[in-house]
Amino acid sequence: MFGRVKPLDAILATAEKKSLHRSLGPVQLTLLGVGAIIGTGIFVLTAAAAQKAGPGMMWSFVIAGFVCAVAALCYSELASMVPVSGSAYTYSYAVVGELLAWMVGWALILEYAVAASAVSVGWSGYFMGLVKSWTGFTLPPQLAAGPTWTLSGVDFSHGIINVPAVVVALGVTLLLMRGTKESATFNAVLVAIKVAALTMFVVLALPRMNAEHFAPFAPNGWFGPAGSSGMGIIGAAASIFFAYVGFDAVSTAAEETKNPQRNVPIGLIGSLAICTVFYLLVAAGAIGAIGAQPTALGVQPGSAEFTAQCAALAAKGSTPLVCSNEALAHVLRSINYTRAGDLIGLAANLALPSVILMMLYGQTRIFFVMARDGLLPAKLATIHPKWKTPHIVTLMTGVFVAIAAALLPVGQLADISNSGTLFAFFMVSVAVMILRVRDPGRVRPFRTPLIWVVAPVAALGCVGLFFNLPTEAMLVLPIWGAFGLAFYFLYGYRKSHVGRGIMDQ
Repeated sequence: MFGRVKPLDAILATAEKKSLHRSLGPVQLTLLGVGAIIGTGIFVLTAAAAQKAGPGMMWSFVIAGFVCAVAALCYSELASMVPVSGSAYTYSYAVVGELLAWMVGWALILEYAVAASAVSVGWSGYFMGLVKSWTGFTLPPQLAAGPTWTLSGVDFSHGIINVPAVVVALGVTLLLMRGTKESATFNAVLVAIKVAALTMFVVLALPRMNAEHFAPFAPNGWFGPAGSSGMGIIGAAASIFFAYVGFDAVSTAAEETKNPQRNVPIGLIGSLAICTVFYLLVAAGAIGAIGAQPTALGVQPGSAEFTAQCAALAAKGSTPLVCSNEALAHVLRSINYTRAGDLIGLAANLALPSVILMMLYGQTRIFFVMARDGLLPAKLATIHPKWKTPHIVTLMTGVFVAIAAALLPVGQLADISNSGTLFAFFMVSVAVMILRVRDPGRVRPFRTPLIWVVAPVAALGCVGLFFNLPTEAMLVLPIWGAFGLAFYFLYGYRKSHVGRGIMDQ
C-alpha cells in the first residue's frame, strides 16, 4: 500500500494524454485565488472570531494567514513540478503512496463539500437580512437555521432546517449539472464586486473606530478559559483559517495554466497577500466601529448557551456583532449606514453562490482524478450525453451539501471543513520534504525558500491549529477517515490502476 507510488513521470504523461486547454495567466490565476478565498470566511465568520477572541482576532487573522503562507510556499513547489489537476491528492500520490494519497483525497472531499455547505449557510444569513431590511419579512426561526449540535445531543429549540441554504445549494448544483461554469470574465466581475464591497466597508468603518472598543484586547486569552475547546486567539485562528481556504484552488487549475512553473506560485502567493491585507482592515473596522461585544466569556459560538443568550438580547432589541448572521452589513447598519449595509448584503448575495459553484466544481475535479486512478468507481465520472458534465457525482455532492447546510450552523461547518483542509496541507508540507530527499535532481521551477524551516513550520502550524479546533470538529476527521479506509480496502485497493500495473490511464 505504501509502496504504491505513482511516478511523477507517469502523472505528467497521464495529464498530457487527457489534458485541459492551457489559457490562464498570472492575473487570471490571482483573480481566481482571490475569488475563491474571499467568501463566507470574511463576510460571516468575523462574528464567530469576535466571540472567540474579541479584538484579539486581529492576531488570529495574522496567525492563520501565516500558516497559509508557509503552506502556500510548499504548494507552489509541488504545483510547479506537477502542473496537473488533483491538488494535494496528486502530490501525495507521487510522494508518499496510494494509501495516504487516498486519505488526503478523502479529506479534500470533506474540505470542498462541507465548505460549500458553510458558504450556503453564510449566504442564507445575508439573504434573509437583506429581505428583512427591504421588506420587513422574516422567516420563522425554525426555518431559517439548523439545530444546535453538541456531544451531548441535538437542540431543535432555536432552529430545525435552514431552508434558504438548501435552496441555494440545490440551485447551484442544478446549474453545474446543466453545464454552467464560470468564465474568466464572469469570475473577474464577481471578484470586483466582492473587493468593492469590502473596500466600501473599510472606507466607512475605519473612520468610526473607537480605541476603547479594543480593550480588553484578548478577553479569552490566547487559548481560551480552562475546559473550553476552540476558544481564545489560537482557537479563533483555527476557525478563521476557513477565511483563507480556497488558495489551493489555484493549484487545482495548474493543468489549465500557461507557464504553470512561473504563474502558479504568483497566483498562490499574490492572492493570499491581497486577502490578508483586506482581512486585517475589515477586522479592524468591524471591531473598532461597534466593538466585539462577546455574549459571555468562554461561550462557544453556535452552542445552545450562545444561541439562548443571543435570543435573550434580541428580545431586548439588541443584536451584538457576535450574534449577527450578516456581520459586515450589521456593522454598517449599526453606525447608521443602512443603505451601505444593504449594498454589502447585496454583494454577498451576488458573490457567495459563485463560491459555492467553485467549491462544488473543485469537488467534482477531485472525484474525477480519483476515478481516473481507479480508486473510485468509473460510473461516478460518467458524462451526461446532452449536458457534457459529470452529472451523477455533481448531484450526489449537491445533495450532501444541501443536507449539511440544512442542519448545521456556519461556524461548525467551517470548523469541520478546516479539519480536512489542515490534514491535506500537512501532507503537502511533508511531501515536499520527502521529495527533496528522494528526488533531489528533478527540475524545480519554483523552489521553496528555506525548505527545512518553512515546511516543518507549515506542518507544525497545521497540527497546532487542528488541535485548537472545537472537540466536535476534531472528532469528525478520524470518523470520516475510518469510513474512507473501509471504502478503500473494500474497493480502491483492488481496483487501483497503480496496483494493477496500469500507469497510462
